[in-house]
Amino acid sequence: MRSTATGSTVLALLLGVATVPAQAADVYGVAFVHGTGAQTNATQDYWQPAIIDTVRQGLPNSSNYVVINCDFTQYMWKPEAAGCLANQLTGFIDSRGITQLVVITHSNGGNVMRWILSNPTYDSRYPKIINRLRKVTALAPSSAGTPLADAVLNGNTFETSLGWLLGYKNDAVRMQQVGHMATYNAQNLYGTAGRPALPKPFRAVVGSDVESAVWDSNSYCGGYSANVGLEFTQNWLSSCSDGFLECSSQKAAGTLWFTDKARTQGAEPLSHNQSRRECFGLGGILRNDLTQ
Repeated sequence: MRSTATGSTVLALLLGVATVPAQAADVYGVAFVHGTGAQTNATQDYWQPAIIDTVRQGLPNSSNYVVINCDFTQYMWKPEAAGCLANQLTGFIDSRGITQLVVITHSNGGNVMRWILSNPTYDSRYPKIINRLRKVTALAPSSAGTPLADAVLNGNTFETSLGWLLGYKNDAVRMQQVGHMATYNAQNLYGTAGRPALPKPFRAVVGSDVESAVWDSNSYCGGYSANVGLEFTQNWLSSCSDGFLECSSQKAAGTLWFTDKARTQGAEPLSHNQSRRECFGLGGILRNDLTQ
């Protein structure tokens, strides 16, 4: 009898195990979030397809990606900025069944994403995004602003040279003034020194220099004229900068993943323009990190 009972118990256990549904595999997706500017075709006009196509190959399903197009000339909390980003991220999550979302931001896009992470009760869409978010990879984030935003708004010589980069006197530029970002970081945003930690990893990739020598082929990646402009503006920044942002600003929120020369091919620096382009193996670095 004991043998029969034991056999019945084992059979029941086996049947029970057999009826437990298998856990669904995670569905990975990646979103590319642009910086300052009102974008309608960020694939072509901001990122360019080369880096997008390289990065998405790191996904189990390379079609699970989205390129965000929003109006980031607005303050980060505005419907046209964070509201638009939340809407497009939620639509992507729902349409693709994403359970592990990686968000790659550039420049001011990191601030808009950080607003969502820091203010989960501000919008009913934010909690789902945070829940599905695996990490944010912030390329050259303007987490502590830039003195060049102050310069543009003061209307000095930077206004002409930086119009292509900042879009002149819009609210996003006002927001990225150094003093303004200090206030937002102290009162509205998480992740900087002395503030609560962000609920999900926010890792910065820092650009540390600009090269624009006409004889150096590396100066042409991302656009030679853009790099010339960034080297000019670098003269008004600290010695460690990408021509638009000082390294200290890029490292102000979250954690440092790496500074350009530590991982790029040939230990090349990434200017502010190059850090959103397929330059010096950046796309491959991002690709290999997606599911890590």
